[in-house]
This record gives sequence, structure tokens and C-alpha cells, in this order.
Amino acid sequence: MRDYRNFINNQFVESIGGGAIDVQDPATEQIVAQVPSASAEEARAAVDAAARAQKDWAALPSVARGQYLHKLADALDARAGEIGQALAAESGKSLADATAEARYAAEITRYHAEWARRLEGEVIPSDNPDENLLLMREAIGVVACLIPFNFPVYTLLRKIAPALIAGNAVVVRPSNNTPCSAFEIAKAVQQAGLPAGVVNILTMSHQVAETICTHPKVGMITLTGSVGAGRKVLEYSQVNIAKSSLELGGKTPAIIEPDANLAQAANDIVGSALSHCGQVCTSVERAYVHESVYDDFVRLLKERFTARQWGNRAEHPNYMGPLVNASSRLNIHQMVARAVDDGAVLETGGVLPEGKGWFYPPTLLTGCRQDMEIVQEEIFGPVLCVLKYQTAEEALRLANDHQFGLASVLYTENYRTVMRFANRIEAGELYVNRTPADPYQGYHSGWKRSGLGGDDGKHGMLEFTQTRLVIMKY
Repeated sequence: MRDYRNFINNQFVESIGGGAIDVQDPATEQIVAQVPSASAEEARAAVDAAARAQKDWAALPSVARGQYLHKLADALDARAGEIGQALAAESGKSLADATAEARYAAEITRYHAEWARRLEGEVIPSDNPDENLLLMREAIGVVACLIPFNFPVYTLLRKIAPALIAGNAVVVRPSNNTPCSAFEIAKAVQQAGLPAGVVNILTMSHQVAETICTHPKVGMITLTGSVGAGRKVLEYSQVNIAKSSLELGGKTPAIIEPDANLAQAANDIVGSALSHCGQVCTSVERAYVHESVYDDFVRLLKERFTARQWGNRAEHPNYMGPLVNASSRLNIHQMVARAVDDGAVLETGGVLPEGKGWFYPPTLLTGCRQDMEIVQEEIFGPVLCVLKYQTAEEALRLANDHQFGLASVLYTENYRTVMRFANRIEAGELYVNRTPADPYQGYHSGWKRSGLGGDDGKHGMLEFTQTRLVIMKY
């Protein structure tokens, strides 16, 4: 069993009384590691270390910060095997997928390193003839980064790389379900030689996380998580008026028009709905299918759902793996049961498997209505709801009739339909003839209850800056 230490001021430190957190393999329920539960004192020490380091870090030329990020990316690549092993054991992912996630994290780190020479301000015309207005981009200070369990390696670098290139220091709280990979990343931070205090990584209780988020030296909180977690962060941010960037829940709709390539759409949607056992913010959870192709498309979906095998990915890398924990599985199963009681048709899946591991079979529901809980609430599991529509206008209305607006999907060959959806879909992303994959040069930002701010690309990097207007009279 692995044993880890919190990473503060570039050192792995002994715990000072916060206790320990057991980390379980969700495929076997075995404890694979113990990590420390940081005390409030340790949390404050991490913020203080970040605050001390941040001034000197921001004073470096941005190109120097970029060079450090390139070194970090190289260290992530060099340690991808160790990071992948830790991630596979704690998440239920296959070793190949977990290692690939580490390498993808290195790539987004390199991407943000390249912003070193592109951090720009603006020169704005003044109303006065003897005056210039200079809008400058500056670091915020210390950023608290709250990381989810589903893609904990990629999301950690997705947040800290743009924060660092902008001149901030970070305090990272990984998920208690998947913390081991974060400490393997901390070893890469050491290996890359980043200045002490610039990156700090600690595991902790929710109460201690509040200590960090409400610390007066924390200027920004960035979270990927649930709507409930987002509400808590907004409460925390009120204490010191800290900036918040939140990527929250999703309920991706996929609209299947009559002219769609049905086989391609079915393959893509099944892949999206079942990827990482449906534990992806942009997983397709709602499929709106035109009535003229409804029966054919349901048949294609059912064939693929039924054929998809599930089990321990350490033994069967191509299978669908487990959910994160027992409570998640029970909540999903109860949602499915309530949907069936409310009139949905269970085409496949929908049972609690016996034996070890928090597995849930691919579950397909037809005959769903727009007002059903399972259509309105995020499932975050391997469940797809299918609904029928008559016109594209109706499909657009149904897709938009929702509390979430993270991603959306449209399958059609008609450019007029594409432009209608592109101009009117109420979501931060529209994928045409493909399913979501979050290109890191884009901007991943949710509408409605799906969040505030966003990640990726130029605009994601600028989230980690604040402005100063300099009025120069001459």
C-alpha cells in the first residue's frame, strides 16, 4: 500500500494531526493508499508559502515562467508511467488510459507555456489629446484549485498551467477519491525545479478546504465539480470577494436529424455516454431523435449498449470500468428505478451487479419525457435517455429547456440546421457530427447552472489575470 505526504513549499511534509484518508480501488474496493488529511494549520502554511513565492514568481519575465512550464511538461512525460499507475489504481481506469491522461496533461502544460510571449494588454484611445490609456494584465496572486475525481491529472494541469504562466502561485486540493496521482505530479514539480511555494498540493477534509478558500491571501478559487460544490465555492468567495471560475454540471443533449449518418452517430454517442462509466461532465445523457429515424436509431443504440462489456480494466483494458464509489452507484440506480416507475422503458442495464467493485452496466432508457427527473438532472453514470421529436425547432426547444448548458451535439448534413443551432443553442459548446472532447485551444465554458468563467485557450488563461488601467497624461 502506498503512503503519501502533503506537498508544501516544495517539500513533502509529515502530517501534524489531521489524520489519514484511505484511497480505494473502485474496481476491487481494496485500499491501495493512505494520504494525509491536512490540518487547518497545514492549510494556512501552504497559502502563506504560496503568497511568499508569488511576488518573485510574477516578477520573472513571462518567458522565464514559460521555460519552467516546459520543464514541468518534460517531467510529466518522464513520470507518466508512475502517474498513470497511481491514477489507474485509484480511478478504475486502464493503465493505458491513465498514462495517456498524464501525457495529455503534459501537452496542455506546453500549450500554456507558449502564452509566455502572448500575454498582452491594450492601448486604448483617450478622449484627451495629451493622454494615453494602458490596460495591463496582471496576476491575481494565490489561486486555490479544487480538482475533481474523474480526470484528476489532466484537470490539475488544466488549471495550474494557465495560473502559473499568468504569474500566480497555486494551492491544489485534489479529490479525496483520486489524490495519489496528484502527489505523483508533485514529484514532477520537484523534478522540474519550480521555485519553492509556487505549487502546493494537499489532501484535506471539506472543513479544511474552506480554510483555504476563505483565507485572505487567496484571490481566486477555480473548481471543476457539481453544482452543489459550486454554490459552496460562491459562499467561500464572498468572505474576501475572491474571484471564482466554476465548471459545474452538464447534461449534454444530442440531436439526431433524419439526414444524419445513423451508424456514426450511434457509435459516437454510445462512446460518449459510456466513457469512464459516464463520469464525464460532457457525456451525452440526452438523445433527441427525429421520429422518422427513431426506431432504427434505438435499435443501433441497443445493439451497442448490449454488446459493451464492463469489469475490472486492470484485467480487461477495453471494458467499461467502475463508478467512483458505492454512494454514486446507488444514487444512479435509484434514479433509473424512479424513471422506470415514471414510465420509461428499460431497454438494457438498470441492475445492481453482485460482487466486488462499484460497477453499473450500460443502461438505455427509451420512452422518456422531458419533465422526468432523469432527463432534467445530471446522472454522471452510464445511462442514456432517448426522446422523440418531430421538427428541428422542437428539438432545439427541448435541448434548451434545461438548467444546464455545458455542451451540446448535433448530427446533420444540412448547413441551415447547423447554423440555426449554432446561433440558438443555449450551451457553451456545440459539436457538429462528433461528440465532446474539449480541445484545449478552445474555451470550455458553461451557460446557466453549468458554471462561471471557463477553462482552456486564451480566454481560459485570461481567467487567471486581473487588469490595471494606467492613465498617462503627457
